[in-house]
Amino acid sequence: MASVAIVGSGTIWFQVHSAAVAKDEKEAAALQLQMKRLELEEMKIRNDKAVADMEAASSSAAKVQAALDQCVKDTFAVVHKKYGTPSKSAVVADCKHQYETADGSDMKAAGSARDTGGETGAGGGGGVNSPALLGLVAGGALALAVFARKGKKADA
Repeated sequence: MASVAIVGSGTIWFQVHSAAVAKDEKEAAALQLQMKRLELEEMKIRNDKAVADMEAASSSAAKVQAALDQCVKDTFAVVHKKYGTPSKSAVVADCKHQYETADGSDMKAAGSARDTGGETGAGGGGGVNSPALLGLVAGGALALAVFARKGKKADA
């Protein structure tokens, strides 16, 4: 009779233990799935930001180029009629100097547009304050892990 009780309690313990392990595995899988979703969302945010930056930079560069072309055309047409006029390259240099911004931010944006678009992956720079976003993702994962542990201890 004692052996039946030992076998019966062992079987019950094994079933409870197996159920707890299965539950923990499901929670771990759900947590991994949530982490993958957050990583995909982060990548989407970075890609959207990179596209917006590239569009803004190309738009700004196109506006500056159009203004520069118009300046060269107008200035060269007027200056070319006079005796002893500067060369076309001098006119182009003068127009470039005239249309450059004080801090060069438009040109910096246009120059960095190519760099931003080429970087992908974990260390891909740019994006929406990458360290803060990664900290937010890690903090969320840590909170989920802590709550999962507390739920596991409460069930035991």
